[in-house]
Amino acid sequence: MPTNDSQFTHFKPYDLGTGEEYMCDAHREHFRQILNAWKRQLMEEVDSTIHHLQEEASNFADPSDRASQEEEFSLELRTRDRERKLIRKIDEAVERIDDDEYGFCDACGIEIGIRRLEARPTATLCIDCKTLAEIKEKQLGG
Repeated sequence: MPTNDSQFTHFKPYDLGTGEEYMCDAHREHFRQILNAWKRQLMEEVDSTIHHLQEEASNFADPSDRASQEEEFSLELRTRDRERKLIRKIDEAVERIDDDEYGFCDACGIEIGIRRLEARPTATLCIDCKTLAEIKEKQLGG
């Protein structure tokens, strides 16, 4: 799951047992732990950025140096904005776990699948519906 590319990679894949019901308590707890750890990691990165921006903020006399610093800060802030949106998706996924709706496709209602959710824990569409949505988006010029 997420790390440099906002994916959390430090988790143990779920060991699927035979006859286990999909999205049983153990599955939900597995994903709750993944999502909460991912959110913690993102929040730590946000805190780190805030400290970095505060510590590195300088009023350079040279316009080139100022421009470089502003570009660096701008890049960091855009990254943090994407992560802020991701944190919102993580919170929504945890809410779906709480509401027993997690792991099922929003479009067709079938199981999204444990491995797909481990790859993308905020997924709300099964692979088929996601593929169709991407095709439609390309056709509409998105």
